[in-house]
Amino acid sequence: MKFLSEYRDPEVARQYLDEIRKTVTRPWTIMEVCGGQTHSLVKNGILDMLPDEVRMVHGPGCPVCVTPLNLIDKAVYLAEEKNVILCSFGDMLRVPGSEKSLLEAKANGADIRILYSPLEAVNIAKDNPDREVVFFAVGFETTAPANALSVIHADRYGLKNYSILTSHVLVPPAIEAVMDDEATQIEGFLAAGHVCTIMGINEYYPLVDKYKVPIVVTGFEPVDLLQGILMTVKQLETGEHKLENQYARMVRPEGNPHAIKTLEEVFDITDRMWRGIGVIPGSGYELKAKYAAYDARLKFDVNIPEAPESDSCIAGEVMKGIKKPFECPNFGKACKPETPLGAPMVSSEGACAAYYHFSGMLEELETVQP
Repeated sequence: MKFLSEYRDPEVARQYLDEIRKTVTRPWTIMEVCGGQTHSLVKNGILDMLPDEVRMVHGPGCPVCVTPLNLIDKAVYLAEEKNVILCSFGDMLRVPGSEKSLLEAKANGADIRILYSPLEAVNIAKDNPDREVVFFAVGFETTAPANALSVIHADRYGLKNYSILTSHVLVPPAIEAVMDDEATQIEGFLAAGHVCTIMGINEYYPLVDKYKVPIVVTGFEPVDLLQGILMTVKQLETGEHKLENQYARMVRPEGNPHAIKTLEEVFDITDRMWRGIGVIPGSGYELKAKYAAYDARLKFDVNIPEAPESDSCIAGEVMKGIKKPFECPNFGKACKPETPLGAPMVSSEGACAAYYHFSGMLEELETVQP
């Protein structure tokens, strides 16, 4: 398959690995921002094949993982107490709230439906005029245009029973937050190619200039990632810091103008709470005043008190690249996909889930346990 099979070619991957080994002369710490990239690195064994000098750490690019505890509690409340039809992407269902997950609420009888597109939720609202329908709108810039479009469609149809519970977060402010953390050791970034497919790459130039770090926009297949790592290492070895686009087959510098126009029509940029990290200024979307009727938080006046995160979960340190999942004392023990202490253990893009399912680290830990 064009643009797929050649980026999984083992021989090409070996060539890039050899080139990385020949290029690197000292230790470097590189963060891949996106959880999808993390899973590819772990699943394909790339972390084990890289030279010891190249240390990959895992970023906050898992939207499910950074969705605040309080917002999950609000979604559960709407489904259970307000009797809405709560629609969501599937990977949100098992993420623990302060008391229960959406999956547990569904098991208890709440009308919670897994969808592949928010436009399906609009159709459900059209077909059920006597029920309120809420779509749990979670994601980075990648999924935001479709969620924005669902609001435009609902407004066009005159639907009064449709709204979205918004938890959209933005990548560039997250990179700033990671770099501003005094514990950070990150010297280069692999940026998320699918986000840049929507937004373009211009937002990253100021970050390169401000923090003097290379940023390489990278795809998700093994060869994509190895080429992106090589491009980053070459910059680091020569003392350069610039923005490069490895994912040029998909990412245009200007992004997708139609998607950006849709986002600007529906959303304003706002401060946003990131689970495990805290509030990051200017890092999220909220509905504009003209679309306030479609904001579930305003429509239902949901007032759920903030609940404390588990003291046993180090998700914030993992997502800031300070620690690896296996450095958590609960990894593979008290925290497993069936009994997660935090979202990164259950999300399809969570770093802890990637290590649990695909790395040999769990077996190594089990062999040293008494």
